[in-house]
Amino acid sequence: MGHRHRERSRSPSRRERDNDTHNRGKDIDRISKKRGRSISPDHKEKKRKRDKSEERQARKAEKRRLKDEQARNIAELSVYSGADNPFHDVNLTQQFRWHKKAEKERKSGINPAEAQRRDALRRQEAAEELERLNKRRADREVEARLREEEEHRTRRMQDSAQIAEWLAQEDDFSLEQERVRAAIRVKEKRAKAIDFLCLNLKYVNPPDPNEDAEVEDAALEIDLDEPYTIFDNLTPAQVEELHDDIEKYIRLEKSQVNIDFWTNMMVVCEDRLERLRVDERLGVEASRAVEADIANLLSGKSYDQLMSLQRQVQDKLVSGEPVDTDYWEGLLKQLVVWKAKSKLKTLHEVVVRNRLEELRKRQRDDALHAQQELLGGAKASNNEGSSLKATEATPTAEPYHRSMSPPLIDITKLPLDERNVDIVTAKDQLRSLLSQRRAVVSARFVAKPSRGPEPSVEQAAAAQNADMVADALFRAEAEKDLDEEEELFNLEEAISRPTSYQWEDKYRPRKPRYFNRVHTGYEWNKYNQTHYDLDNPPPKVVQGYKFNIFYPDLIDKSKAPTYKIIEEHGNDDTCLLLFTAGPPYEDIAFRIVRRDWEYSHKRGFKCSYDRGCLSLWFQFRRNFYRK
Repeated sequence: MGHRHRERSRSPSRRERDNDTHNRGKDIDRISKKRGRSISPDHKEKKRKRDKSEERQARKAEKRRLKDEQARNIAELSVYSGADNPFHDVNLTQQFRWHKKAEKERKSGINPAEAQRRDALRRQEAAEELERLNKRRADREVEARLREEEEHRTRRMQDSAQIAEWLAQEDDFSLEQERVRAAIRVKEKRAKAIDFLCLNLKYVNPPDPNEDAEVEDAALEIDLDEPYTIFDNLTPAQVEELHDDIEKYIRLEKSQVNIDFWTNMMVVCEDRLERLRVDERLGVEASRAVEADIANLLSGKSYDQLMSLQRQVQDKLVSGEPVDTDYWEGLLKQLVVWKAKSKLKTLHEVVVRNRLEELRKRQRDDALHAQQELLGGAKASNNEGSSLKATEATPTAEPYHRSMSPPLIDITKLPLDERNVDIVTAKDQLRSLLSQRRAVVSARFVAKPSRGPEPSVEQAAAAQNADMVADALFRAEAEKDLDEEEELFNLEEAISRPTSYQWEDKYRPRKPRYFNRVHTGYEWNKYNQTHYDLDNPPPKVVQGYKFNIFYPDLIDKSKAPTYKIIEEHGNDDTCLLLFTAGPPYEDIAFRIVRRDWEYSHKRGFKCSYDRGCLSLWFQFRRNFYRK
């Protein structure tokens, strides 16, 4: 049974194989028949005619167009194309047919029309959803672009505001440096014309308690005249230089009062330059005659009178009457100049008043300080007197004897000039001393005591020789050419606690001369290499200093001058470099950048004292970081 069952189960497979063989034979016959027809010449002729048919070509083109359009629509809906999709499917644009689903719908009783309607509805919903998604994505992209543009615009506005603030701070710093330079030049007796104007202008406004003491002292040392009189003793070259300096101050000033002052000075300066040109062209005598007539007419008039006269001259010029046009136009120009001089004179009165008030305040402060010192001395002397009386009152004091006092002098034996001297007892002398002390204590102003006796002729000659030597050393150092990345650094720092020297009674203290340089350059670190280039370089930084301090008249030449670095609490950016020497030179200090020094001679370090010159050259250490 089992064998027959196996035979019965194998018989269908044999029958199927026989059918396959029969069908394969029929296919081979069919293919051979086709090949036979294709080889026949009649078939070739019919095919050639069919290919040449225009209708057939049109039908093929229309079919190809519909197919491409359908593929394009599908690609637009699905975003991807057959050649460009993340699935690497070349048949992606062709319509997908779900045969199992169609079979299931057919078995469930859904006709093909209903199935096509449902598929069309589903495709429409999918297309609408895809369109909504694409629109939402486009809206998000637009919003992101607008947000990015707004951020860029806000960042640009912030950068512009920051740059404007930096430029304003740069102008303020430049103006402050110009005032400090003016004060230094005045103190060193090498002031220019602009320095006197700048320091006089300081007292237009009330004194600032935060003002630099050096600038304030220099402003109190100079004489005060009307500002426009400074042009009387200037050469044409100096007038042109003053013109350029006034333009610089007009550009840097922010206060309206100061701007008005410099504007009026510019009017007077331009008039002075015009007069110098006229003198060169027409001669001094001809121009002076016209100026004298105009000066006699305008001198002594106030600002309101000058304004009224200016209106009268303008009315005369526009009236059409036969007048000397050149004269009245020249008078109109001079009226503008005299109006500027009138404003400068009014401003000068305010300067004089404020300066006198500042001087009175200083005198009051000095008198108060001296009064406190005298009161302290009087209390000390009273304490000493009371202690002396207490000591004398004690029973252990030695009793007085006549031998303790000097012997009496016979007046008849004294010379005539000594007899005429008034005799003062001890009580009278003490009474006079106490009255003088009370007068000093109650006094409002106390004259300053002199610093000491005047130096002798020999000391003055030695000091003059030392100054000549210092000048020679200074000129020799100044004649050396500066390197490309070097600048002058001659800004001395005021010492907050001036030192009192023990040798002040023998020698007159004076500041040493110096000629310093600062070495600046670019640091091409990773950040600067990323954000800057040679056309747009980074800001320069200080890389080192060269100090040359001249001590030609040092008393003790066996002890070389020394330097010391003073670090200030809370200031991590800068420190003080203090130079100390013996008599007759005072200590001097400079403010430098606070960084580590390079002490290797190969790196440019130099610290030597030779022929009266202390040379201290050093570079800052450069730190290289590795990952």
